[in-house]
Parts: sequence; C-alpha cells; structure tokens
Amino acid sequence: MSAGKITANPANHDVIILTDALRGALEHAQAQVNALVLGKAQAVRLAFVALLSDGHLLIEDLPGLGKTTLAHALAATLGLEFQRVQFTSDLLPADVVGVSVFDPTSRQFQFHPGPVFTQVLLADEINRAPPRTQSALLEAMAEHQVTVDGRTHPLPDPFFVIATQNPVDLSGTYPLPDSQLDRFLLRLHLGYPDEAAERDLLAGADRRHLIAQTRAVLSSEDVLAIRRAVDSVYAGESLIAYVQALLARSRKHPGVRVGLSPRAGLALLRAARAYALLLGRAHVVPEDVQALFAAVATHRLVAEADAAADLAKSILYAVAVD
Repeated sequence: MSAGKITANPANHDVIILTDALRGALEHAQAQVNALVLGKAQAVRLAFVALLSDGHLLIEDLPGLGKTTLAHALAATLGLEFQRVQFTSDLLPADVVGVSVFDPTSRQFQFHPGPVFTQVLLADEINRAPPRTQSALLEAMAEHQVTVDGRTHPLPDPFFVIATQNPVDLSGTYPLPDSQLDRFLLRLHLGYPDEAAERDLLAGADRRHLIAQTRAVLSSEDVLAIRRAVDSVYAGESLIAYVQALLARSRKHPGVRVGLSPRAGLALLRAARAYALLLGRAHVVPEDVQALFAAVATHRLVAEADAAADLAKSILYAVAVD
C-alpha cells in the first residue's frame, strides 16, 4: 500500500518533507515492529535508520534474542520481499548470488538469480561462511548489483542486508574483514529483554504466527520516498564540524591503531539524518550523532587491543560540542 508522497517545502525548494500520511505510516510501521520485537525500541529505531539511510545492518548477539524476528517483522511491516540465507562453511558464492546454467534448447547460458535478488536479505551467521562466500555479498552491498560471468545484474531497490553473528560460539568461523565490516552502516546488539517484555513474550502468541498475520503498512515506493526525504534533512556547518572533530579524534586517540575514515563520517551523517527524521525533525542535532556514534564507529575502529566499544565511548566523551 502507498501511504502518501513527498512534497517540497515551499520555504526552501531544496528541502523535501513528508506528507502527514506518510509520516503517520512511518510511525505506525515502527509501532508495529515494536509490537513484534518486544522491549527493543532503540534497536528497532536503529534498524529503521539503517534501512532509510540506504545502508546495511549487522546484529551481533546470542541465539534466541530476536535477530531473525526483527528481520522478518521489518520486511513484513514494510511490504518488502524477504529471503533468508543460513551461512555455513560449505556455502558457495553461487548459492548466494546465483549461477549461469547452459540451456541446450536455446544454446545459451541462462542466469538463475540467487537469494540475494530480494529487498531484505537476512544473512544468518555470516561469519560461518568462508571469505570467498562472504565477499560475494561485497559488490551487492556496495553497488546494489552482482556480476556473474562478466554480466552485471542490478538488484531490487530498495535492497537491505541484515547480517547476524554469534559473538560467543566462534569455533569454525571466519571473522569479517575490515572492508566487509565497513559496508555495514550500523552494528548493534539486542541483548536480553527486560523482565516485563520477557513476561509478555512468554505469555503471548508465537512471533512467527504474529508475523504471518502482519499487514504491510508501507510499500517499497514509500521507503524510497522516505529515503529522499532523509537526504534533505539539514546538517549545519557546526554539526559537520563536530563530526569531523570526532573523526580526527579517533585517529589520534590512545589505544586506536586505525581510526575512522571519511566514509565513516559520511555514514555517521547519513544515519544522523535518518535518526532526526524518525524523531520528527528536519535538522540534525548533536544528540543524534551521539546516539549513533557507537553503532557506526565500533566495528570500524581497529584497536590496539579488543576494546573497540570502549574506545568509541571514550572518543565521544573526549570531543566537546561547540
């Protein structure tokens, strides 16, 4: 279903704002996902941030905490096509992107698309596949296309990857290289639900049954329209200077071996614009950047020791807002 269109702000033709109908549908979509993924309002908001920023999401957490439920709920609520791939040690690149098969009738090779040709792809336990298979997603995530046998095939738009990792059971896994990690806009942890949310979860209906009954609140056209609105959210010079100061600090902060790149700064600004829009603002404030900094920076920082999460917080606290 389509909830509305975007319109130009009459005071500034370079600014695009959401119609009331589309804004209301976006709020309804967040509420519906929150009703399916209980007690994780901030994680749900960050998932929307990643999607509406035209980025991808990496969820690192223990099994059974709602990673798959979040992906299913998001796709169902937004009316997007969904595919799930269980990454294993014997998974081949062709199992993800597809393969060309010779057709004796036409005497030509016919391309058979893989599960990556969808709008929401859940790459479950991505670090269990070997690097060659992991890298099959790299072009798809960066360029929204795949190349097989010299031919380029565009992916659907929107295209959104949610990948999961188990941070405890690392036996037989292949850590994602820095280039692959950098393709994920945000990395987050769901964690255990609080007592009230867990009680509601235990006493309520099965999540799979509820998701199967979920009706789409938005459409793919609406998602693309909201993305255009995100691009128009205003980030002032002082805000950009603050982001640049965070980048500079990360490169000379004690304990950091490799700091944040300019691409990380662009990702932080893009995510902050989406975060501001979800909170009903047409401009970014420092609090938006601060709310997102750890999720954007932690997996991009290369620490002298395994303390990237603590480093992200330390960098954030070390830079004052002018």
